[in-house]
Amino acid sequence: MKLVSQDIQAYCEEHTSKVDDLYERLRADTFAHTDLPQMQVGQVEGRLLKLLVQLSGARDAIEVGTFTGYSALSIAEGLAEDGTLVALDINPETAAMAQRYFDQAPWGKKITLQLGPALESIAELSGPFDFAFIDADKSNYINYWDALVPKMRPGGLIVVDNVLWSGTVLAPETDSARAIHAFNEHARADPRTEFVMLSVRDGMLLARRRQP
Repeated sequence: MKLVSQDIQAYCEEHTSKVDDLYERLRADTFAHTDLPQMQVGQVEGRLLKLLVQLSGARDAIEVGTFTGYSALSIAEGLAEDGTLVALDINPETAAMAQRYFDQAPWGKKITLQLGPALESIAELSGPFDFAFIDADKSNYINYWDALVPKMRPGGLIVVDNVLWSGTVLAPETDSARAIHAFNEHARADPRTEFVMLSVRDGMLLARRRQP
């Protein structure tokens, strides 16, 4: 199920800020050399991530699920000049591709790529974080959320990807759809944040940490 038509998607892309050629090369490389290139965020979502980082004034950010690095580069591009992004992933092959592109980007120096189970990595990080992006294995979305919310500064922003799962959350029949629906209900019931769900690409949840 597509949330918007291809024509509408193309129209949105035409009316979204263009990206550096680095992103286009990374996109082509991802489609040519990975099994699930659709996991990569695209121009519209990437520019939205950059804009959200800039609007929030974030300095310290964390990403759970880096894949080949498109989203990490988008986040890092929006960070303050002295900002930092800890990018967590478990796949050494796609992480190696991501690192190659981090090394080519002037803003890639803001990114520290950390391999290993994300929950273990998060437990070792003290925070507080100004910005977080969750886009990893769907079965652990609730666990990632619960690990990160306490480490966000008051006013910090968490963005969660794929929260509509091509619309299948309306009648979830697969494990992934059920996991995402369960996460959406979990986040909705969490009094520590205020939030909005957007139908951008495959659905994005934006949540702001309340004052404790």
